[in-house]
Parts: sequence; structure tokens; C-alpha cells
Amino acid sequence: MDFKLLLTTFGTLFLAELGDKTQLACIMMAAKTQKPWTVFVGSSLALISVSFLGVLFANFICHYISGDLIKKIAASGFVLVGILMFFDKI
Repeated sequence: MDFKLLLTTFGTLFLAELGDKTQLACIMMAAKTQKPWTVFVGSSLALISVSFLGVLFANFICHYISGDLIKKIAASGFVLVGILMFFDKI
């Protein structure tokens, strides 16, 4: 196992998810239901499932498209979203 990649992935996702709407939704559900362990298990399974689908999709798509092209497409998408947000279009 590549521990450097493992720690990089963990750190990136941990920081990206910290304080986002998913975490806020979990806080609200746990507070409302008073069942924090059920909310924890449900949210953990959801994050695992979404991550698994993302990795499967990436593995599939990388057989057909080069990593450099994927990086350029993703960067262009982020720039486009930023421009649309700047002009209050989304």
C-alpha cells in the first residue's frame, strides 16, 4: 500500500469536507434525532459509496482518456464555474 497516497487522499478529503454542507446536514440530523451513531454510520456509508463510485469511474475513464486531458477538462470546469459564480449566474 502507498501510505503517502493514502495520507494525501485522507488529508485532502478531510479538509475539503470539513465544514461543508454535508457535515452541516449531519450535525442537524444528529441534533434533531438524538441518534448520533446512526447518523455517523449512515453518513460514513454514503461517503464510502460515493468515493467508491468516483474511483470506479476514474479507473474506467482513464483507460480511454489521458490523465493530462482529464486534468485540463477538470481545470476548465472549475474556471467556468468560478466565472459563472463571479457574474451571479449560479
